[in-house]
Amino acid sequence: MRQIVPGVFAFSGLYVGRVYLLTEGEGLTIIDTGMPGAGKKVLAQLAAAGYRPGDVKRILITHAHFDHIGGLADLARATGAQVIASAVEKPYISDQKPVERARSADLPPLARLMTMGSAPVNTPVSVARTVQDGEVLAEVFGGLQVIATPGHSPGHVSFWQPERRILFTGDVMMNIPASLRLPFAAFTPDMNEDKRSVKRLAALDVETACFGHGQPLLQGAAAKLRAFAGRL
Repeated sequence: MRQIVPGVFAFSGLYVGRVYLLTEGEGLTIIDTGMPGAGKKVLAQLAAAGYRPGDVKRILITHAHFDHIGGLADLARATGAQVIASAVEKPYISDQKPVERARSADLPPLARLMTMGSAPVNTPVSVARTVQDGEVLAEVFGGLQVIATPGHSPGHVSFWQPERRILFTGDVMMNIPASLRLPFAAFTPDMNEDKRSVKRLAALDVETACFGHGQPLLQGAAAKLRAFAGRL
């Protein structure tokens, strides 16, 4: 586990998908949970840092794709934390509703191959609280604002701390391998909507941007986000 900025940490050694820890507020908050198996690594790193599972009070989910909720069942069971997601994403998390993918006919050949086969099935987990655009989680990190950012998934949300200018983007955009790019087309049912979400985030005065995939931008993120949005 390494510190991104004071009060924000990223868990290390996860195969795919970043999982973040916020240590300020009413108990600990985790954002997303990575792939299956990630939960055990997260719990081990929490213990190494001197925390108990029960110290985690809530788990925020940006969206219900396999690489973001794969570790949710293990973490929710071990911590007893409140699971929080958008109302649109709730059925994918709680009821095993199949996640939406892009239409195969709309994709180039290589991306089309990525849609073959059935989507992975997650262990259903109860979502205790749903959130909507503009809502502020006052108990988290001095007030964490929910921003609706659909496109990559229908109910995708990002999280924004305006005073500290820290943004958690989920998969609206990725920073891989070392530059900003759109999410993979095969797993993005509405890329035009996702581009609008990118532009919405780019309008914020972001200093630090934390992505679901790729290294965070630690300084001057706003200019890089705006430049990227301007190319779309």
